[in-house]
Amino acid sequence: MDEKSDASFPFICGLDAALRVVGGKWKPLILYFLNPDPKRYGELKRAVRGVSDKVLIQQLKELEAHGIVQRTDYKEIPPRVDYSLTPRGKSLILTMAPLCEWGEKNAETIAAALSGQNKPG
Repeated sequence: MDEKSDASFPFICGLDAALRVVGGKWKPLILYFLNPDPKRYGELKRAVRGVSDKVLIQQLKELEAHGIVQRTDYKEIPPRVDYSLTPRGKSLILTMAPLCEWGEKNAETIAAALSGQNKPG
């Protein structure tokens, strides 16, 4: 965990850089649902329940700007567009797999804590 001393370096560490790309409530879920196959916008919107159109579009644009997601416009009528992970996105999703496993293993405990059933003390 080598900190960069150069004031012009925009990140504190590698984790800071990664969190700038995937930070927020929706981006990790978007990446999760784009793995392993491309999805059309409507499919993605249904999969990522609760996200607004505005936020989903914004998050997809940011992920595209970071080179994580690729938008393919098939230039057809009616319009057909899909989103897929780039090679960089595929390497990123591999790093998220252990976090997904941890979440699945601890989902009941987390749900109980969120509902106030598992109060400390």
